[in-house]
Amino acid sequence: MKITARPLAAALLAATMLTPAMVAKASTQTLLRLDEVAVGELDPGKASDYADSILMFNVYDTLVLPVQGGPGYAPHLAESWEADGTDFIFKLRDDVNFQSGNPLTAEDVVFSFERMKELGQGLSFVFDKVESAEAIDEHTVRFNLTEAYSPFEASLVRLPIVDKKLVMENLGEGEGEMKDWGQAYLSGNSAGTGAYKVVSHNPQQETVMEKNRDYFLGVPEEAPDQVRLRYGLEAATVRTLIAQGEHDISSQWLPPEVLKSLAADGAQILTETGGGAFYIKMNTQKPPLDDVNCRLALAKAYDYAAGITMVAVTDDVAQGSPSTGGIPVGMFGAAEEMLQRDLEAAKQHLADCKYSPEDFTLELSWIGEVPIEERFALLMQANFAELGIKSEIRKVPWALFTEQVAKPENTPNISQIFANAVTGDPDTLLYPMYHSSVAGTWQSPEYLKDDKVDELLAKGRTVTDPAEREATYAELNDRLMEIAPTIYGYDRQSLFAASNRVKAPALSDPEKAFGLDGMGFSFRLMEMTGE
Repeated sequence: MKITARPLAAALLAATMLTPAMVAKASTQTLLRLDEVAVGELDPGKASDYADSILMFNVYDTLVLPVQGGPGYAPHLAESWEADGTDFIFKLRDDVNFQSGNPLTAEDVVFSFERMKELGQGLSFVFDKVESAEAIDEHTVRFNLTEAYSPFEASLVRLPIVDKKLVMENLGEGEGEMKDWGQAYLSGNSAGTGAYKVVSHNPQQETVMEKNRDYFLGVPEEAPDQVRLRYGLEAATVRTLIAQGEHDISSQWLPPEVLKSLAADGAQILTETGGGAFYIKMNTQKPPLDDVNCRLALAKAYDYAAGITMVAVTDDVAQGSPSTGGIPVGMFGAAEEMLQRDLEAAKQHLADCKYSPEDFTLELSWIGEVPIEERFALLMQANFAELGIKSEIRKVPWALFTEQVAKPENTPNISQIFANAVTGDPDTLLYPMYHSSVAGTWQSPEYLKDDKVDELLAKGRTVTDPAEREATYAELNDRLMEIAPTIYGYDRQSLFAASNRVKAPALSDPEKAFGLDGMGFSFRLMEMTGE
């Protein structure tokens, strides 16, 4: 056979020429652009924050999912399950493959559980009551609990299933048979069955994902072909990008006036109401807030109504609703009466405090990546000044904050956080905040040590009767209001400004909403309109 050589330039030109069909295909590729606060944690054993949740719910799958538009949980990777006391047995689907092509088996579920427990990070605490997991056969797995644990099914939405074979092929340096359990690999690569694959990942800048066209449930053509999740964009930048048609969905952290301006310019306002709230945390182990009367004085002096006004976007829409206490409305144990400011009661509590206002200055911290918190720090400063209490406001980057709160002596007097029930059950909101065994995380800078609170939290985990759970959490709420470890700013409603290029039914239609923060950002359920 005769081979004819061509000049190099001609060969390169031929190799790079696009046919009309290729051009058409490229031009119809849809791109969804959104942002969140850094960092984006890609490792399922470490994920805990909102950005992490978005990654988990798209790149990985779980055995069950929350029912859209209602309570309860529906099969997902598991096609069915049954409970027998402290044993839960799940039958897996037999038509699921990981993005690597490896088939899903019960061994992958066991491995995912054991890996999360071994790392002991992220949301591993939700599985404290699970003693072990075992593969009964290729598609059946059993979880053995140490005792009755009513939120167990809810907890499973936080167990992303990992491709064991792929991870074992990519173990990094470490001690023992499992070395690093694949931490180095999974910090930048995905090993899930999810509807979207990771193309590239920089936890401080951007994660790029694309459709997994082999997804076991299929991904609709209308869903975005590619997604760019960007981290740490300034509010002004997001506002400009959306106005110019170069961004699709903002984070939930835009200041109210920016949301209001974008809405006036025609942007959508998407909503997500989950089991969470805005919490003003008081360090109970450091003077003067180790005195309950000093804490009660601050809680009574805080202007709750002004706080709601500060997060209002329109007359009808706000980033929060009035708080009724330590448990958000809609959860077991929530009270009915809205919290209100009572300055006279505040003065009386301060008079009963063993510390005198002239002898201390409170440190009011706010998270640098969440600008709205500075306004609340200023509101508190003004409120507390009416009691004669001096304070200093300090901006703290998130990474530094999580480091500081590891020790009570380094934790500010006042911290501000947004937190939610990561499984949709009150246990996963309240236990990691207030049980004495878990103090010193970003969720628990109060360092609360209260036997009654510990007792009620433990009881809420074990009783299964709904009426009994209601009574238990109502008693817990009363106790929290009595000892005031926290000022309950407002129940949270997340608002997102969005372009009209995207439709997100789970964030706009209550009948299609999930009762779990972040799951509304399941990209396979969105549509790109091309407008």
